[in-house]
Amino acid sequence: MRIWRIVLLPVLVPVLSTSMAPAQAEVAPKRVLVELRKQGGFAGLNDRVIVFGNGCARLSRRTGPTIDKCLTAKEERRLRGQLRHLKIGRSQRAPQGADFITFTLAYDRRRASVYDLPATWQPVVRHLDQIMEKYWAPD
Repeated sequence: MRIWRIVLLPVLVPVLSTSMAPAQAEVAPKRVLVELRKQGGFAGLNDRVIVFGNGCARLSRRTGPTIDKCLTAKEERRLRGQLRHLKIGRSQRAPQGADFITFTLAYDRRRASVYDLPATWQPVVRHLDQIMEKYWAPD
């Protein structure tokens, strides 16, 4: 009986490890669809909304937990429609003073930071703010 163990063990180990590989392969990094960061201001904002390609979002604020939620089909359709009209452009120079909110938007491999929201950014930022208000709640 011992001989069988010695013979079968080297054969079974690679077979078992390859059968486990598909479970590990399913854990692939999520593709980011759009990311919004709001930072600064008198209150010290540090809000972040990341929406992934699968329609789920990660929401975080300066204080409190990070929340993972999936958007409804309607919310996701609306966001994708708004993103079709989005023009990222260039980052704005920081204004003089200390009480400004920086909006950083990343989409389609582009990223820019602004202090005054351009017209094409407004619907996207407003919708992502609504998603933050709806789904982020401290426990």
